[in-house]
Amino acid sequence: MNLPNKLTLLRIIMVPVFIALYLTGHYYIATAVFIGASLTDMLDGKIARAENLVTNFGKIMDPLADKILVYAAFVLLVADGSMPGWMLIVILAREFLVAGLRTVAASEGIVIAADMSGKIKTTLQMIAVPLLMIRNWPFSYVDIPMDKIMLWACLVMTVYSGCEYVIKNKHVFLKGGF
Repeated sequence: MNLPNKLTLLRIIMVPVFIALYLTGHYYIATAVFIGASLTDMLDGKIARAENLVTNFGKIMDPLADKILVYAAFVLLVADGSMPGWMLIVILAREFLVAGLRTVAASEGIVIAADMSGKIKTTLQMIAVPLLMIRNWPFSYVDIPMDKIMLWACLVMTVYSGCEYVIKNKHVFLKGGF
């Protein structure tokens, strides 16, 4: 197994550690674990492309690892009241829509690659989550609700990127019998 794939697996393994730390009230340590896991996402992709180590495992597991990490965090944030549940529903609906679109496309022999808007969405989510987990520190000292601003930014980008996927790939729906 190559290094990028090991980093992807490490990110998945870090999720239960992150959850346990958060649930036991160790918010700053949990945030550090979340940030560390998020950074492995950037690192594994850069290494895979630079060293020509792109694999089918990595293509499938890397985005899945991101989703496991981010949506575990969102569930925790909804549970403790830091994030409204309806926002998580909108975010998950987009993920299911895009996953369904990719599944239909794959059955037709079409590969739908990740768009820049989807990558921006993931980046915004990985910024919003730590701010929400540590209760907007350090911005709370200057009374700027950066955690809420970033949460709304990731929600807007989530909706935008979902619409973009559907519009750019409407031929998949049409070909799929819709």
